[in-house]
Amino acid sequence: MRWVLHIPEQQPRMTAAEAERTFSFALLLSATRCIVGYGILPIALPVLGLAAAVGPWIDIPIGIVALCFDVRGMRRFWISEHKRRVAATVLYTLVMVFVVVLLVRDFISLIG
Repeated sequence: MRWVLHIPEQQPRMTAAEAERTFSFALLLSATRCIVGYGILPIALPVLGLAAAVGPWIDIPIGIVALCFDVRGMRRFWISEHKRRVAATVLYTLVMVFVVVLLVRDFISLIG
């Protein structure tokens, strides 16, 4: 996993608290993307008189930032040698797959 995440062997160790803080922020960012993209925008855009096609333009940047923070958080768990790094990696991977599926869906709605 260290090879996949490009973590050198001589990487300075982080604390578990730093890894957990990044983990919480990354999941919060992914959750915000889902709430905004699939809870608020479908209601707010028609009320404001905006087309539904505006939603993907907001969702895509948030999704890309969320994926970056997911990778960053996963790296921090491995750098800190956190005792739950494998479980965190599984959870991050599931969240990332979900966000990628939603991003693909948003890209398809822009094209089609």
